[in-house]
Amino acid sequence: MTKRLTIRPVLGAGILAMAVCHAPFAAAQEEVPPAAQSITDYSPRDIPTEQQVVMSQGTEVEEGVDAEGVPHYRVDPFWPKPLPNNWVLGQVSGADVGPDGNIWFLHRPRSLSDREVGVTQDPPINKCCYPAPPVVAFDPEGNLVDAWGGPAEGYDWPANEHGIHVDDEGFVWIGGNAEDDNHILKFTPEGEFLMQIGAPGANQGSNDTENLGRPADLDVDEEANEVYVADGYGNRRVIVFDSETGEYKRHWGAYGNQPDDSVTPPEDPRTGDAPQFGSPVHCVRLSAENRVFVCDRVNNRYQVFEKDGTFVNEAYYERDTLLSGSVSDLVLSNDPEQRFVIMVDGSNNEMRIADREAAETVARVGRPGRNAGQFHVVHDIAIDQAGNVYTTEVNTGQRIQKFELVEPSN
Repeated sequence: MTKRLTIRPVLGAGILAMAVCHAPFAAAQEEVPPAAQSITDYSPRDIPTEQQVVMSQGTEVEEGVDAEGVPHYRVDPFWPKPLPNNWVLGQVSGADVGPDGNIWFLHRPRSLSDREVGVTQDPPINKCCYPAPPVVAFDPEGNLVDAWGGPAEGYDWPANEHGIHVDDEGFVWIGGNAEDDNHILKFTPEGEFLMQIGAPGANQGSNDTENLGRPADLDVDEEANEVYVADGYGNRRVIVFDSETGEYKRHWGAYGNQPDDSVTPPEDPRTGDAPQFGSPVHCVRLSAENRVFVCDRVNNRYQVFEKDGTFVNEAYYERDTLLSGSVSDLVLSNDPEQRFVIMVDGSNNEMRIADREAAETVARVGRPGRNAGQFHVVHDIAIDQAGNVYTTEVNTGQRIQKFELVEPSN
């Protein structure tokens, strides 16, 4: 079978233009002030048990937990294979697995520094690299098979790429979370534009039925022909549209209530149960039995709903977390019962495996760091048909990692 690599000609100049900055030299790149922190004692110290992080590069089951059936993962440091064309990835903000088993990612070419794309400067400041197109797909072996995306006539490409979803028909859905990213896009697997819902700069708040508000994530219900949107960084809701026509269907906020943008969420998520979603509403995921899981990131929780918005339950994790919250994205394990919720946490920088029924953490993978199997601002997660998971990192993490499902060691 011939592998397909689609690079739309219209993108070449556009993608490079995003990265080009007419700087004559890169001396300023070195002028980075030290972090503003007051710690001067770097000697070893006693770490409370509840603050200790994972030390291995695999799964660590929580003490006292029955490990039977808990998925175990091992990082594959050689996945994916190097990109061609001297391409490099910026912040990788989205991930999903398509029906053919290919793994799709969305990254932010414009997040790359002058130094990282030095050859695009005028004059060039080094011999590499070029930003990859924002949409890239790999086969299970890590070979690049698709690359496309970016501004073109006929649609409004987001100013800051965020979420990606590949539905069961192979259509690719894209969102963005810049200030005026008030829309989502639908493409064929080859990058042909099909539909836009919403318009840039047109958001009228969390009860607007035509536009989005910096949408973060998407999922598609194939049987009902509906697209669910976690909406988002500006709005505080889940909204549902017809996935064929773009027609508005319904929306809801936290606990299934009507969202109210005038209600200020608690500044401290440790103090109570926020009656409204925080910002951002960061993920939406449909389960096998058609429950809707929603990441309320800064409130350190996910909430579960029926498809009509009826509230079912919620679960909190690492509730003392401040910063940007503890529930960045999640997938459900692919055993028939979907027994486990597998989360990534961009504040504590770990992958967390929770028993879905008990809503309790049973195992963890990773810790803050730059080594393989560690994370720096982990952002998104996807799971393939074999149970392997894929994570993305933003900020200066800017990478993809594959965690292979393995048999637990004795």
